[in-house]
Amino acid sequence: MDSFDAESSTKASAKHGRMLDECIVTGGADRDLGGYQKGKSLQVGVSEGRPFDFWRIVCEGVVAGGTAGVVVEAALYPIDTIKTRLQAAHGGGKIVLKGLYSGLAGNLAGVLPASAIFVGVYEPTKQKLLRAFPENLSALAHLTAGALGGLASSLVRVPTEVVKQRMQTREFASAPSAVRLIIAREGFKGLYAGYGSFLLRDLPFDAVQFCIYEQLRIGYRLVARRELKDHENAMIGAFAGAITGAITTPLDVIKTRLMVQGATKQYRGISHCVKNIVQEEGPATLMKGMGPRVLWIGIGGSIFFGILERTKKILADRHSESQ
Repeated sequence: MDSFDAESSTKASAKHGRMLDECIVTGGADRDLGGYQKGKSLQVGVSEGRPFDFWRIVCEGVVAGGTAGVVVEAALYPIDTIKTRLQAAHGGGKIVLKGLYSGLAGNLAGVLPASAIFVGVYEPTKQKLLRAFPENLSALAHLTAGALGGLASSLVRVPTEVVKQRMQTREFASAPSAVRLIIAREGFKGLYAGYGSFLLRDLPFDAVQFCIYEQLRIGYRLVARRELKDHENAMIGAFAGAITGAITTPLDVIKTRLMVQGATKQYRGISHCVKNIVQEEGPATLMKGMGPRVLWIGIGGSIFFGILERTKKILADRHSESQ
């Protein structure tokens, strides 16, 4: 990926939406962000002709994303398990509340690299697009970066999700046995069951969630005329997560049904799954699990974005001190 162009201090003060996502300190010179809190560092960007800066922002994104993803998954796994069992249950099937941490260890092994890849792709892509797009298209930059981050991480996230949900529905007892038996019964492609529905759910989810979060942060900082505090980042993350989680619930139900069907192949694809659910169980079934999903993603968004921004700040401060 190309190195990013460094904005001058005069340009930065004229373009608020863009400046709030860029580096304030480049080459030892402080930037004036719209005339307030001169020299106050918000985020670290990438400068033209300095490939080290590019790789630094990638590495910082990888570390921050991996840390945030693991903490969220470990903290909220029981809620996710209940949501999965609600969505996988047909008709009036009962929900078993035992083994709510089933598959956590194996899932964390996949969440760590998936979250790291996502943020590692999202951060530099966002920075480059913000410099390439006009100021009034900053939302498009965030949408695009979120979708590309989701696409890159899907190669790890989908197998992780398949194994996790099969264990949450108590089909397998351990992650290694789940992987082995899925491949034996369904072939390697079994690990990517529901890949299309996963992308249908997660690409718009990632794009919309990160866009809402970034746009709210930009607006909040312009009004407050200061950097956001940890609890403010967390509140904005919770709001963005809850809203996005609610509107993407039908896509999540479809994804869950396709992933947990296994070798039975009850559904032939996304359209057949939707038609079958609506005809046999009613349209309301597409909203099953919305309560736990909104709760899980809302709290998760609060923790994820709070930890993400804090970790990025710690890494940026360490780099500044080493200069």
